[in-house]
This record gives sequence, structure tokens and C-alpha cells, in this order.
Amino acid sequence: MSNNQARVVLTARRVSFSWEDTPLHWVPEDPFTSHTINVLHLLLPAGERWFVHVYKQVLPYIRDERLREDVIGFIGQEAMHSQAHDEVLPHLRDLGLDPTPYTAQVDWFFEKLLGDRTLPPGRARRWWLMERVALIAAIEHYTAFLGDWVLNADELDRRGADPTMLDLLRWHGAEEVEHRSVAYELFMHLDGDYRRRVRTWAAAFSALVFLWQRGTRFFMENDPTLVAGRATFRDFHRRGQEGVLPSTGAMLRSIPRYLGRTYHPSQEGCAAQAVAYLAASPAAIAAEKGVA
Repeated sequence: MSNNQARVVLTARRVSFSWEDTPLHWVPEDPFTSHTINVLHLLLPAGERWFVHVYKQVLPYIRDERLREDVIGFIGQEAMHSQAHDEVLPHLRDLGLDPTPYTAQVDWFFEKLLGDRTLPPGRARRWWLMERVALIAAIEHYTAFLGDWVLNADELDRRGADPTMLDLLRWHGAEEVEHRSVAYELFMHLDGDYRRRVRTWAAAFSALVFLWQRGTRFFMENDPTLVAGRATFRDFHRRGQEGVLPSTGAMLRSIPRYLGRTYHPSQEGCAAQAVAYLAASPAAIAAEKGVA
């Protein structure tokens, strides 16, 4: 599909999901794929709360009213994403896998390492705020990439993946594609320094790879149904070739796109496809009707 670049007014869809029928290995007979994607439920709540916290600090600096409206819509959607993934965690505990040891580390990463610092007003304080704005732009490049991937991951359907989990992932992925330009355009509006974009991309990419592999290992090692569960890069690469996880090649090809001088997030995914999914998502439809 070609990109639809018409402006979409961003609104938070107050969705809800019922997890009682979703198994721990929601991709049948494939705990590795299930757990690799399950890491989202551990990473995203803290990460998206951090997005919201940083962007509320940024609002007074925005001079463009249209961009300000987009950022407010972005904040609403990210807060809802955090809540929706957070609600999966009690279900994981009910299935015998307590995520607390890992989520505590993720909370420390966002709240302490990337949190507010005691800095003097002026240049130093603005520098740290701009660093975090640039980090969010880099992370949002990958959330848009993942959103586009899951919207097109037909192999998950063919393998009988749990429909409720797929709806959560695709609802979230569609909204990531829908608002894919906001973080980058905010960064360009407030700063736009290319060296900062490259530096913060490297930091964001390294952190995401580290946290994701650590989270997958945590799930595999603590899954009560597995004996000596392991997570390897070979497993990830093979699942990517099979189409149930993003391919290594596609992830690597996304790097020069973001680092290109002419990059714009409209290159990632298809807005028309995202909006079409949001119109068909069971959870989004229920929210629209006020029954979620």
C-alpha cells in the first residue's frame, strides 16, 4: 500500500481486553516467539509512561499549534498503550510467571537512568530535555517499524495465534503507524541537530536490543512449563525467516533509513492500512461503542 499522508487527528481509544482464555504460549507450540513478543508487556508500560512524562515537560516549548495538538493526541494514545499492556501482567502471574524481577529493572532504566535530573535552569536542563526528546524520536522509529510488521504478519494468523493477543498487538501497532511522525517532527521543531539524532539513535538501538534479549531470556528461563528454556539469536533469526518475528534483514535495513539526511517517518508503514485496521479492531470497535 502507498502511504496516506493526509493528517489524522490523534485520539486515545479506550480499549480493554479479556485475557482469561489466552495461554502463556499464545503462538501454539512456540514459546520462543510468544515470549519474544511478550517482552512488550514488560517494556512498554514503563517506557510509555516515560514518554508521557517527558512530553508534558516539552509542551510549553512548542510554538506550532498543529504540532501541539498532535503531541497532546500522542500523549493520550501512549498513556492508553501503557495501560493496555500493563493489564496483561496479572494474567502472566496467574499462569505462573511473575514478571516483577524484570519490570523492576525496566522501571529503574526509565525512571532513574532516563528520568529527571537535578540540573541548573538554562542550557544544561534544556540539553537533557532535548536528549530525551531525540531518544523518543529514535524509539518511535522502531515502534512504527514493529507496528507495520505486526499489521502484515500473516504467518501468526496461519499458526493459530491467540486472536485477543493479536488484536492488542495490531491495535497498538496501528496507532504507532498512525502517529509515527509526531516524535520526529517534535524533535525537528525543537532541535533537529543531526549529530544528536545519530547519537541518540545509537543509544536507543543498543538499549532496545539489550533490554529485549534480556527480557526474552527472563521469560524462557522462568517459564514454569519449560525445562532449561533458552533464548538465542539463532532462534530469533530463524523465526524472522519464518515470518513470525521481524526479520534480521528488515531490522538492519531500517537503520540507514532513520540515519538518512532525507528521512521522514512517513516512509515507515502505511497510514491507510493502520486506519483501516483501527476501524476493524474488535477492541477499538468496542471502545467506540462505549462497551470496553
